[in-house]
Amino acid sequence: MKIARALIETVGNNQLESEMQDVFDELTSRKIPLELFINKKLQRRQVSLTGDTLVVAYVDSILTALKILGIEPPPTNDYPQSLQSFLHRQIWEMSLLAFTQQIFDGSSPIFAKPKDRKKRFTGRVFSHPEDTAHLNGISKKTILLCSEVVEWLSEYRVFVIRGDIAGIQHYSGDAELNLDNSVVNTAIDVLENADEATSAYAIDFGILSTGETALVEWNDGFSLGSYGLDKAIYTDLLITRWCELTGYET
Repeated sequence: MKIARALIETVGNNQLESEMQDVFDELTSRKIPLELFINKKLQRRQVSLTGDTLVVAYVDSILTALKILGIEPPPTNDYPQSLQSFLHRQIWEMSLLAFTQQIFDGSSPIFAKPKDRKKRFTGRVFSHPEDTAHLNGISKKTILLCSEVVEWLSEYRVFVIRGDIAGIQHYSGDAELNLDNSVVNTAIDVLENADEATSAYAIDFGILSTGETALVEWNDGFSLGSYGLDKAIYTDLLITRWCELTGYET
């Protein structure tokens, strides 16, 4: 894989978040030309963007870059159909209007998050009517991904490049609790064989209070948290997925 240059998003004043800094350092060591940018300039098309330019950015900016390049953004797929048996909990879709009504009717606690990539609110557990204050200002037609509430004892992010595990990082809960690797490997094989996988992605697994290793969610590889993953591996993951998205594979 070869890229001619890279654009890296800043939060202003050329300040870089930790993941962006890691990629900046890694690409600098690889002698790849870099340019920092802010979202506003990309939206105004004041940043030079070509097919061989890697874009390292937050989701909104990645989607803007794809639009500029005339590329349809990939669909969201938090809970791949092929991996339903690995969830160990019920997942369903519901409009915000129906969800709100259910909470006010005294529903059991429900975990909910927006289905699309527009982070209108952070996924959370809704237990009481007052919790719906977090939904103020959001269209009642917004579709949510809902699930029954389970207890996670520990959570890990598994990074995958071309079907192979490239790294595993713990990010929540008890780090002394280990994933069942046979479950993780089987899930990845199932996903790959079902043609639901992308060239690079992260798949989060956790350990439930029952002791089972379960799928938390799947994450596309074009913009995601590294949780301290080795910066060379993280950079390779981003490049792999970006090249697939843009068709610039070598």
